[in-house]
Amino acid sequence: MTLIDVHPERTANPVDEIELIAVQNDWSFERADEDEIAISIAGEATDYHVAVSWLGEMEALHVACAFGVKVPVARRNEVIRLLALVNEQLWIGHFDIWQAEGVVMYRNTLLLAGQAEATAEQMEVLIDTAVEICERHRLAFDFVISGGRNAKEALDHALLETVGEA
Repeated sequence: MTLIDVHPERTANPVDEIELIAVQNDWSFERADEDEIAISIAGEATDYHVAVSWLGEMEALHVACAFGVKVPVARRNEVIRLLALVNEQLWIGHFDIWQAEGVVMYRNTLLLAGQAEATAEQMEVLIDTAVEICERHRLAFDFVISGGRNAKEALDHALLETVGEA
């Protein structure tokens, strides 16, 4: 018998802790079932739709964050180029297109194999990081989808930091 063959029952469902975090942050949420929660978090210019799922068989907490940007077929190839440029800069998680809906989303997973328990801080950082990364890159996707820019130009303009005050 290997360690992989041993699957003792987990004492707590991490999604229960995510629900507490949502309540503490006054985020609106809906609990689809015991292993899934959908949270709405206000950003600077848009709301972020965060889905957190517990994947028990893999012992993984998965987060997906979308910001309602649908990718028209005509812009899909350029958005895919942008995904590649953005993803090569990320150290954790990645962006992709949810094919069923044609929506850009950020995804990340916290592995908890071997009965590891995530702290509330780790789970909150998982969500906060997803929203922050979406917030940082949302304009680049807008520039490509709505503005018709190419991926490199959109990313350069979106990540341009303004210094000083006007």
